[in-house]
Amino acid sequence: MTANRAIGWGMETLPRIVRGEGSYLYDADGRRYLDGSGGPAAFSIGHGNREVNAAITEQLEKVACGYRYLFTSEPLEELTSLLRERCGAEFGHIVYSCSGSEAVESAMKVALQYWDARGLRTKKRFIERERSYHGNTLGALSVTGFLERRRPFEGSLLDVSFVSAANTYRPLAGLAASELTVALADELDARIKALGSEHVAAFIFEPVVGAAGGVVPAPPGYAKAVRAVCDRHNVLVIADEVMCGSGRCGTWRALEHDGILPDIMAVGKGLAGGYIPLAATILRKELGETIVSEQGAILTGHTYSGHTTACAAGLAVQRIIERESLVSHVRIRGEALRSDLRAALNRFEEIGDVRGRGYLIGIEFVRDRATKEPFPAERAVSRAIGRRALEDGLICYPCAGHVGGVAGDTIIVAPPYNTREAELSELIEKLAGAVERTLAAG
Repeated sequence: MTANRAIGWGMETLPRIVRGEGSYLYDADGRRYLDGSGGPAAFSIGHGNREVNAAITEQLEKVACGYRYLFTSEPLEELTSLLRERCGAEFGHIVYSCSGSEAVESAMKVALQYWDARGLRTKKRFIERERSYHGNTLGALSVTGFLERRRPFEGSLLDVSFVSAANTYRPLAGLAASELTVALADELDARIKALGSEHVAAFIFEPVVGAAGGVVPAPPGYAKAVRAVCDRHNVLVIADEVMCGSGRCGTWRALEHDGILPDIMAVGKGLAGGYIPLAATILRKELGETIVSEQGAILTGHTYSGHTTACAAGLAVQRIIERESLVSHVRIRGEALRSDLRAALNRFEEIGDVRGRGYLIGIEFVRDRATKEPFPAERAVSRAIGRRALEDGLICYPCAGHVGGVAGDTIIVAPPYNTREAELSELIEKLAGAVERTLAAG
């Protein structure tokens, strides 16, 4: 076993991975781990899929990559066609990248370039929500409301305005959950007016907040309300669907659930299922056409944008998801999985909330269920649960700091879309065991 320092789960060393098969991973010591969180909600069809590996190998035997300014390719063209079909006729240009952080960065740059192409060159500001995470590049961190991940870089980040988080389990002080949507829309409206709509480029948000909040779906009506506010003020809407999109929530676009279209969308993680790094920034047709017409090209991208073999991997993953009807399966089975988790864990008074959409589920732990008081940060409850689960052969995703930027403990469950029923039962059993041992340890 290789001795690598690890900070996320509090382990002194990390196991060395040697093999993956389906929903399981195996380390060099022969231990088997059930992937109950898709890593960080990235592995959409599990590990070691022979069809995907064959598609990658076949492409590598032809050519690994054609540089985007010299060539197009069949995988690139076919994946682009597939994504446009998934997203709907309103979407057109796609900018490919290698990570969700880059996809968000490109979304921000596209928004700025669009307004520049329109001659509205003062529209430079972004508005974002507290308790959000959009990536680890400086631009993406600038629009991130995640204190722990921002702190070392403060002073070098963009000047961004933040509005309140949208969390029905922890609504704004003095408000009932049913009053939250109106209050948050009013807050966004007031913030745009205070900045001056002539200065605001875009509002960016996660339809379902991932690591920063421990899976927090948008409240009912929220997405439509903020869309209306932005339309009223001529402000773009950017949907960060890197974690919650690509089918993870039971619809290919996460915002399908909410019945709205963003102007720009960032996707990643489940797009190529972890087989090769791949992400995409997808634009409404009018944006791309305006930029290209006025300025000739969309000025974002990288050397490996549209990497040929990465596109072949993404295409293979998406074809499997379509052929096996995995998105609709996630939508239907996800509701039952949340119910099963709630039933298995409800005996613990420390379970505050079980929430989510599809196969993106968050379990929040509290010191007092009635008051929702979180555990002290120093107790590190979620990290301890994650460590004990891993010791028992289950991978889950601990999150912390969503209450006041310091306290708050959540475990994310986000298995591959094609996880078998017996494996889901194993997930629930092992997670309940890790929770029981952690809470008993005090």
